[in-house]
Amino acid sequence: MRFPAPLIPGTLVKRYKRFLADVRLDDGTLVTAHCTNTGSMLGCNAPGSQVYLSEQPGKNRKLPYTWELIRVGRTLVGINTLAANRLAREGIESGVVKELQGYERLRPEVPTRPGSRLDFLLENPGQQCYVEVKNVTLVMDGVATFPDAVSERGTRHLKELIRLRRRGHRAVLLFVIQRGPCPSFRPADEIDVEYGRWLRRAARAGVEIYPYRARVTVRGISLREAVPLQL
Repeated sequence: MRFPAPLIPGTLVKRYKRFLADVRLDDGTLVTAHCTNTGSMLGCNAPGSQVYLSEQPGKNRKLPYTWELIRVGRTLVGINTLAANRLAREGIESGVVKELQGYERLRPEVPTRPGSRLDFLLENPGQQCYVEVKNVTLVMDGVATFPDAVSERGTRHLKELIRLRRRGHRAVLLFVIQRGPCPSFRPADEIDVEYGRWLRRAARAGVEIYPYRARVTVRGISLREAVPLQL
């Protein structure tokens, strides 16, 4: 996934109201950027951090800037949650995600029952594989973790994956880690103990869990490799 135009560097002033971030560009201009990440962004929202924005002016956009990256120490982190699905799709279609190969059709945003939908459905004649994607930005003690805030929605997705697996379908949870090298991935039990409990229950029920790390640069982001799962 390459950025269509060079990203615009700046310094984070503050993130607020979940969807907004004030950024001072390198030329001194203060702008407000859209923040697609609705989580707490723990560890990825410190004022004074170097950030990178994309610019997409248009008549239907109230804010022409979107917050894409933040530098945490020496590491670039992709905080745009919308990019996670694009990276997952690219990884599946390019063969990087080896566990999800061999399907004839990929459909995004598939309803599974009223009020519930998952990110992808992979299909062959007589076979269905449901895939939910989660964006990971938090690292604790050097290990990638999810979620960064209590996630009732995330727990609902786990329950839905378990239901689909019990109905005989393949069910997969793909964690996209948008940051530099991490030796492994684990649930953030100290943040959301209920999510961790249901993630382990999902694994026991046959839901497949694959954490994949992405390489993040100012030119683009690409899914690279699987990392070990700690449950």
